[in-house]
Amino acid sequence: MGYLNNTEIIVDAILTKKGRELLAKGEDQFNITQFALADDEVDYTLWDPAHPNGTTFYGQAIENLPLIEAVPDETQVMRHKLVTLPKATAKMPIVEIVGGPFSFTNPGDAVDVVPNVTTGLTNDTLGYTAILQNSDACVLDVVESAPGFTGATIPTFLGDDEQKQSISAVGLKFRLTAKAQPINKIETKLTIIGNETGGSTSVTVTVSKTTQTIV
Repeated sequence: MGYLNNTEIIVDAILTKKGRELLAKGEDQFNITQFALADDEVDYTLWDPAHPNGTTFYGQAIENLPLIEAVPDETQVMRHKLVTLPKATAKMPIVEIVGGPFSFTNPGDAVDVVPNVTTGLTNDTLGYTAILQNSDACVLDVVESAPGFTGATIPTFLGDDEQKQSISAVGLKFRLTAKAQPINKIETKLTIIGNETGGSTSVTVTVSKTTQTIV
């Protein structure tokens, strides 16, 4: 990873690993139909309304932040996507998970995970992304699919080792089904991301050690 010269306008366009994979397959599989914008590098706490030089310089520290060059790993970028909301929106949408956190006692125990958004906006077209960090804990199924989801890569923001253990899915409603834990209980995180409204939230998922009865 490197930094771009932010004294001039630069468009740094590359293909991600997924993009190169689709391009190599040919047969018109590489077909860009949508795009998204993000401001991962921006620290808005640097906005300074007390700057001695006046309003023109309130955002000087933000404008001077270094820009990170394009990253080819699509699972590690665009954590903070920009979203378009209705003009009268007074509050940013907040993703909630009904009923969380979740605890399971026995293998096969299941619960439906129903995300929603607090401001009345919806993710009814592109749905939500659900990421279970440790797939040894539960099976993650989609109960209700998202009608507008196109199969894009899901950013997980996990390290390489964590990513090997994680599972993810896209939909409007999900189901967690506990797996047997013969050695120790497992405690992990379930993260839900709103694919249209932005924002995310996480809850704890705990699966107890399986009790074995000897007859």
